[in-house]
Amino acid sequence: MPAADVSQLAADSTLLPVNATLGAVLAVLLVAAAGIAALARLADGTGRGYHRSVAVAGLRAAVQLAAVSFLIGWVVHEVPLLLSFIALMFAVAVRTAGRRITGNRTWWWAVVPIAAGVLPVVAVLLLTGLVPLEGIALIPVTGILIGGALTATVLGGRRALDELRTRHGEVEAGMALGLLDRDARLEVARPAASDALLPGLDQTRTVGLVTLPGAFVGMLLGGASPMVAGAVQLFVLVALMMVQAVAVALVLELVARGRLHRD
Repeated sequence: MPAADVSQLAADSTLLPVNATLGAVLAVLLVAAAGIAALARLADGTGRGYHRSVAVAGLRAAVQLAAVSFLIGWVVHEVPLLLSFIALMFAVAVRTAGRRITGNRTWWWAVVPIAAGVLPVVAVLLLTGLVPLEGIALIPVTGILIGGALTATVLGGRRALDELRTRHGEVEAGMALGLLDRDARLEVARPAASDALLPGLDQTRTVGLVTLPGAFVGMLLGGASPMVAGAVQLFVLVALMMVQAVAVALVLELVARGRLHRD
């Protein structure tokens, strides 16, 4: 048997088997997660329970991953299809982030923090040749960066708007003292929005000690050496910190200027 086949067989043997047992375990875990959310009455600020959202999210993930697994095998060989697929990922992220933050027609402003964080990093990677213009490399890297920008934008935007609603009197007081509307909003919202950086910071600080993130584990399962896997994971973490810092800074600015707001 060729060496490449032996390596692939060894890598495959370490992965989860895709069979009925895996499906049953996933179903049990999803039902348990939704059940616990229901029993604990976990809900958002309007009282809407999260148990249904947990169940729907799990089912959507199964359908979407099945579709993506099929599409990636189709688009990796054609650059126009590859770029179209990445554009679709970006559009869904913008729509999701914007609707999660505002719930109104200002949602489209979420394109600014996500694009400003992701596009420069991807451009640098392509121009330096660190990531080739190939689907098998570009799609996962870009997806990780878009996902990080999405999370930071949602957390930063929601925290900023929540703080402005709770401490509206302080904003009015700042304006009464002569501050511009934007500056008064920034003074109140900046600390809360900045907390959106904490998940990424904690993951980076504890990597290898508490957690082994997905890129590292995936590289190891794919047959890469621990040193190569560690280098790739370090790049992902540093790039994510840059993307998330830009996203939080810009979503805070958009909130302060009233571009992103709630009805």
